[in-house]
Amino acid sequence: MKLKSNDIDFHAMMEAERSKRKIWKLVLTGGPCGGKTTGQARLATFFENLGWKVYRVPETATVLLGGGVNFAELPEYAQIEFQENLLRTMIQIENSFFALAEASERNCLVICDRGTMDASAFVSREQWEEILTSNQCDEVDIRDNRYHQVVHMVTSAKGAEQYYSIEQHATRLEGLEEARDRDTRAAEAWIGHPYVDIIDNKSNFESKINRLISCVAVKMGIDIGDRLSVNAKKVKFAINGPLPSDSAFPNFRDFEVTHHYLQTACRTMQSRLRKRGIKGKYSYIHTIRKQMGGQVIEVKTPLTHRDYIHLLDQEDSLHLTVNKIRRCFMYNNQYFQLDIYKEPCHPRCKGLMLLETYTTLNGLEFEDRLPKFLNMDQEVTGDPAFSMFNLSLREEWIHNKKFCHRLSDDEDEDTDKREEAHNRLEAVHKKSTFIQMTTGGSDGSGSASPSI
Repeated sequence: MKLKSNDIDFHAMMEAERSKRKIWKLVLTGGPCGGKTTGQARLATFFENLGWKVYRVPETATVLLGGGVNFAELPEYAQIEFQENLLRTMIQIENSFFALAEASERNCLVICDRGTMDASAFVSREQWEEILTSNQCDEVDIRDNRYHQVVHMVTSAKGAEQYYSIEQHATRLEGLEEARDRDTRAAEAWIGHPYVDIIDNKSNFESKINRLISCVAVKMGIDIGDRLSVNAKKVKFAINGPLPSDSAFPNFRDFEVTHHYLQTACRTMQSRLRKRGIKGKYSYIHTIRKQMGGQVIEVKTPLTHRDYIHLLDQEDSLHLTVNKIRRCFMYNNQYFQLDIYKEPCHPRCKGLMLLETYTTLNGLEFEDRLPKFLNMDQEVTGDPAFSMFNLSLREEWIHNKKFCHRLSDDEDEDTDKREEAHNRLEAVHKKSTFIQMTTGGSDGSGSASPSI
């Protein structure tokens, strides 16, 4: 029998589709110094916090070029052969990750650091057609049907030239003009794919990364509220104990998080390692924050366990290791992260809980979005008393010149400001202690350090 349109529950169909296990195959491409590495790390963290399994496919060209290949020095026939071998290798590596995603019982995001069509950017159209024919490939299959979405991160050489750099990148040698040319080639290689997003440099770098995450989430049909709107700002609140029971929370995921601060050569830069995971399975990120051109730039790089252990040798002895439980949850269509500091830690961190989110709302409208089941203290956004860099300092703040009010070349000589910061943090601890005493400790409702 033929169904009439009013017999179909489109809402139910949509909800059924949304509830299915998803595998999303994403290509992250772009020109040199476009934010691809940081974007990949931030995408992975965002979707892991939502409970997704994230696989990151390494850039095949970087693997091969890192082995000593200088593409520019190759004769033309060898360049074509190189691109053909690169395509074959890329497909095989990607297929391995795609198979892992298919075997998983969780929603999976597979982030490909460049994709098959990127290989076409460095040969003529005729040469590319020959490569496809000899490998029995069809462009529609390896471009349109292979990936769900392509996001192109525009090189900083187009519109943000002051931030273009080839430092600390072994295979990046391009000047500004060559970077622009490579960026154009990479974008044009994907013309024809049904879902291509271009993330340009019309905003600052943080907004650029948020636009990346937002465009992926929107294409996937994931409602993330206003967290990643261009004008969204990060806000942080101190939370008083005791921590409510797990049943008081909406659906959440807990992660073990460990931070180590590394030695840096100047006060305008901070460097830290993050180990994050659950049940012995961890991901590793190296974050560098530095002041450039009047704004703070943050670069995140995924690490292997071996690289992580190697970088630990550079740990700054003036800082203690930071240990947390990070609880991620959605409430009132708002995405929250609750950091619960745990021992071993400096006494100033004991029992500390900080809630973070992003929003474009102000005043009462935003207050209505805050979790009613948490004992909110005060907003501490931008307060150095609640900066992880300062919280991790080994020595007391009062006479500690490493205390950081802002990233600056100048040493902090303001003892009064450091004492004021100490008093603000101490006030939160005292209030939390008083509440716990008046409610009889945790009141059987939870603990300040959940086990996972």
